[in-house]
Amino acid sequence: MFRIDSKFFVVLSRLADLVILNILFWVCCIPIVTIGASITAMYAVTKKMAEDREGYIFKGFFIAFKENFRQSTIMWMILLVPIAIVSADLYISNWIREGLAQTFFKGFLLLAWMLIMFVMIYAFALQSTFENTIKNTLKNALLISLAHTPRSLAMTFLALSPFIALLYFGEYFGMELLLIILIWFSGTAYLNSLILNKIFKKYM
Repeated sequence: MFRIDSKFFVVLSRLADLVILNILFWVCCIPIVTIGASITAMYAVTKKMAEDREGYIFKGFFIAFKENFRQSTIMWMILLVPIAIVSADLYISNWIREGLAQTFFKGFLLLAWMLIMFVMIYAFALQSTFENTIKNTLKNALLISLAHTPRSLAMTFLALSPFIALLYFGEYFGMELLLIILIWFSGTAYLNSLILNKIFKKYM
């Protein structure tokens, strides 16, 4: 008779929770303007999961979604403007003939886009953890992300890895694509939460 290690059930349970959380995130992102609140609620759950103190996924998600809705939505709308501008400029720059000035300009845009990504990752995680004003949350997100640049780069790579995988290797995916979709955002948020929890402990 086969014995299945209890760790297998722990891993399986964690994956199931992440799939449920990912579906909740997708559904609550449908109105677009609620994306910020959805990210905050997802981090509220994954940060607890990363410390092995999670409760009910549905309850935890929607409580955090409701409590942080206003500030998270405003932050999302604020961040959406520079994201759209820098992304549009990057796209347009690809059609301009390369030169020294163009290379520097494109490098500046990439740096600006990276800083925005830093702020996004930290801002919504901070919102799910600390009570603060929108202005201070965004300022702290920038300062803390720069103070931990190597980890910030790692988390940015994790957040973008599914996009990169689909962009460059999408044609090779089969059923694996379904797995990526089912655990895409919650999985990267969970991995980032393992890093964020260690960083935030320094500021508590």
